[in-house]
Amino acid sequence: MICNLEKKDIEEFKTTNILPQTPFWARVKRNQGFIPKGFELTISKDLLFSTANSLEKKSEDLLVLIKYVDNVNCFAYIPYGPKLEPAFENQGLFLEQLSESIKPFLPPNCIFIRYDLIWENQWALEEEYFDNHGNWIGPPPSATQEYRLNFNTANWNLHKSIEDNLPKNTFFLDLTLKDQDLLNNMRYNTRYNVKKANKKGIRVLEYGIDHIGQWYKLYQETAMRHNMPLQNQEYFAAILKNQDNSKKGVSVKMLMADFGGSFLSSMFLVLSKKRGTYLYGASTSCKNNLMASYSLQWESIRIAKEWGCSEYDMFGSAPNLNQAHPLHGVHIYKKGFGGNIYHRMGCWDYPYNKKLYNLYRVQEIKK
Repeated sequence: MICNLEKKDIEEFKTTNILPQTPFWARVKRNQGFIPKGFELTISKDLLFSTANSLEKKSEDLLVLIKYVDNVNCFAYIPYGPKLEPAFENQGLFLEQLSESIKPFLPPNCIFIRYDLIWENQWALEEEYFDNHGNWIGPPPSATQEYRLNFNTANWNLHKSIEDNLPKNTFFLDLTLKDQDLLNNMRYNTRYNVKKANKKGIRVLEYGIDHIGQWYKLYQETAMRHNMPLQNQEYFAAILKNQDNSKKGVSVKMLMADFGGSFLSSMFLVLSKKRGTYLYGASTSCKNNLMASYSLQWESIRIAKEWGCSEYDMFGSAPNLNQAHPLHGVHIYKKGFGGNIYHRMGCWDYPYNKKLYNLYRVQEIKK
């Protein structure tokens, strides 16, 4: 089994559907205080599948973000990576070997490395973790997850993170379908609301950074309505400024739905290779009977399809229909567009300094 890394210029990364593993994401995160590092990861195939030929190799680009927690200590974070997905029984071994292989490239006072795994959740494929209505009830307690993932590892050092950073659950739409088939796959109420918004005269257009203030007003109202932590306006301006404006990179479209000159809903659509991602959304509570957010979402789906995308990522949802979940309403809204829900493994840590790591976990719990 071989796990080898070489430094690589992030701007030389190959195009990918995985948005948080792009040069665009590195530029955005640099503005937020992270230090991006790029690598080419090469592994032998038997690290993915035990039955594979160890002489065969697989390679991928890997974006690593360094974040300092004080003047001396830091941690490493891999957003939605690595992209190569091993068989369940090899996942822990793969992460262990990668963690040890990447350690010499990290600052000497790196406390731990955190993987925000894009891999399908192992417990989302087991019948006992679904209720009688077919709803996924979620994975078992962290200790049970850790026992399985550390199986076959030498150091038994993988820990489930206190929280997940990027969305762990999402809906994917198949954009290879015709428009009418996409409409037919929607729930009746969603399809009705899309048509109603169009009949009422909702207009959806793309706007540039000169309209970032209008976006931010909608965003502030949405954040206050849902008791969400606020990002500043420059955070969203950076998303527009750092795009590649090319089909070889990442393109960002700020779409806004208006009625009679008033903006009612807005969103960021991000296009990367063959995937469109609904990154951020905002709306006013005024005139919500016009269903502007439904027209906006449908137009975004159509734009992604016209761009050449084969899939559309709703980027975040509750894992099931539990009404107590804070994203229950988001789940109902996104489910209505007819996609298939996908459950990821979420964040996992590999500590290098266990004493400092345990102290960091205590601080995370207190947040």
